[in-house]
Parts: sequence; C-alpha cells; structure tokens
Amino acid sequence: MVNITNLFKFTIACKCWMDAQAIRAAIYTRVSTEEQAKEGFSLDAQLDKLRSYCKARDWIVAGEYVDDGYSGRKTKRPAYMKMLEEMAKWDALLVIKMDRIHRNQKNFMFMMEHLNKNKKEFVSMSESFDTSTAIGRFVMNIIQGIAQLESEQIGERVYIGMEQKAKINGGVLGFNIPYGYDYMDGKLNINQNEALVIKNIYSWYLDLKSMGEIVTMLNDAKVPTKNQGLWAKKMVSTILKNPIYCGYLHWEKYVNKSDHEPIIPVQSFNTVQGFIADRGGKPADFLAEEASNQLLSVYRR
Repeated sequence: MVNITNLFKFTIACKCWMDAQAIRAAIYTRVSTEEQAKEGFSLDAQLDKLRSYCKARDWIVAGEYVDDGYSGRKTKRPAYMKMLEEMAKWDALLVIKMDRIHRNQKNFMFMMEHLNKNKKEFVSMSESFDTSTAIGRFVMNIIQGIAQLESEQIGERVYIGMEQKAKINGGVLGFNIPYGYDYMDGKLNINQNEALVIKNIYSWYLDLKSMGEIVTMLNDAKVPTKNQGLWAKKMVSTILKNPIYCGYLHWEKYVNKSDHEPIIPVQSFNTVQGFIADRGGKPADFLAEEASNQLLSVYRR
C-alpha cells in the first residue's frame, strides 16, 4: 500500500529540487518579411522581453535563436533548425507568442512531440501556457489552430491580390531574384557576368548538350550559382524554361511582357522548348513573337 505521508514528502522534495535547478532557456524569435513591412514587429523588442522574463524567473539564457525574414509556415529556418540541433544545451524553449515558433498546427504538434520525447518544456510568455498539464496542452492546440487559420487566410488574400495583378499588367510578383539579374529600386537589371552564363547555357543546349552535361561544364569551370553553390539539373532546367530571359514575367498561368531588358531572343527560347519536347521533357509554354504590353498569348507546340 502506498504511504501517503512518504509520497507527500517525496513530492515536496522533488519540487524543491526543481526550484533549486537553474532552468536553461533557449530564446527563439522570428519575424517574416510581410510582418516587418505590415505590422512593424521588432526582433529587438522580442529579445528584450524574453531576456527580462528569464531574469525575473532566474533562468539562464542558454542561447538566442533569431530567424529574420522567415515565414512561420515553414520549418526550414536556419536558427530554428540550429536550436533543435542544440537541444542538449537547454531545458525549455521560450517564445513571446506561439505563432512565433509555428503558424502550422501539424508542424507545431511534431515539434511538441519532439520536445516531449527529449523531456523539454515549451513556454509561451504572452499566453502563459504550461505544457505539463492536459488543459494547457488542449488550450495550446486551440490557439495554434487559430494561428494556422489566420495564416492560411492571409495566404489566400495574398494569392488573390497577386492573381489580380498578374491579370491586369503583371509586374514582379514575389519570386526569388533570378540568375542573370539583380533587383534594385523595384526593377530587374542585367547582371553582366551572370547573363553571359545564361547565354552559354542556351547556346550549349541548342548545340545538343544535355542538361547534365551543362551542369558538369559549369561546375568544372567553377562557375558559382546565385547562392555561391554548385549547379544541378533542376537549376539548368528552370533557366531553360523561364521566359524572364526574353523579357517576360511568368506567374502561374499568366505570362506578361515586362519592361526589363531581355538576355535571350524569343526565337531561341521557343527553339529550346522544342528541343526539350523532342527529348521527352516537359517544355514551358511557347511565346508568341509579338511586342505587346498586354497579357501575352501562349500556345503549345
């Protein structure tokens, strides 16, 4: 039979031991590009509040992990991944709000499961959640679901706005800066060194070199990618199918004439698409060879 008195003494002893231990906290802050522009979230302000919280509770700041300009819907964030890799260095993950760590409920639940397996706590300063209780976990799931709903609704509104812009007149619609160009003052400007590589890629492909051979040629010549990395077939394929290099912008099913300077003639682009199709690949839409500022008509060969 369980001795209630001894159990009570053991519980008190455990609590005193836990209180005596210095909790090592991993501070995580994040802000996306959209939040910076629209809502003025400050990473410095988040860090200051979290440091003060740790000081008030006599916690040790074991590490500060900051993701600047990353969406909470993705898990591939450098600071976030580093924090999980260094899990042995901390006891509790501290954020200012739950949506700073994740805006996707599934990703959040995976993280919580990972934390529980490693006996780590999760603390949201603003919401004051205790993940050690069933009600705390339940309420946290509800809040996380609301955050995901809000994120998805924002994504839907952004998509509708971008589609409307693409229908009317195109313009730059939220893509990574393409190889061959620099983006300054709201405009795409040719990067002369990279443009020469673009011309070579098209020329080599028209000379019947395969995409794999082109990759080998570029890497052997130590030509860096936009991110200073190695070339891959996917990168070459994207370049060969992107109408941006002949003066057009492509978003979803819309292709619009742009005012940026082309690197490749439309005729060469269309010829390349024909070669891709002849080799059993899936080409991009062919471009109608016409100068127009209106929505460009496209056709399949």
